Amino acid sequence: MRHNHLIAAAGICLALIIYATLAKLAGRPALMGHAEAYWVVVIERFSAYGLLGFLLSFLLPGRFKLACAFVVAVAVGLEVLQTMTPDRHPEFIDVLQKAAGGTVGVLLAQTILAFLPRPPS
Repeated sequence: MRHNHLIAAAGICLALIIYATLAKLAGRPALMGHAEAYWVVVIERFSAYGLLGFLLSFLLPGRFKLACAFVVAVAVGLEVLQTMTPDRHPEFIDVLQKAAGGTVGVLLAQTILAFLPRPPS
């Protein structure tokens, strides 16, 4: 049952990231309004991808490279898809921020998993 909840949470997190990345700028969700400071946007990106990496890491315990690769692929793929949206502009620094957030999320979850007792097989 726990596995189904993790899949649902990761799917919802990914869907919200896709929406926030590809939605028109006027429809994009914002924490502090649309005139928010750049550092707030960086924290939003880092946190969203950190949560995605965290959830994926719990879905894929012990598969650090696979979880990191998936998060980085999502970050790169969505930035490339932003080129098709006229009012959005992809930037390499955005990919780096998102990939860093996802990797930190994976690292954090893998650290937690290392200290949890393993179920009997």
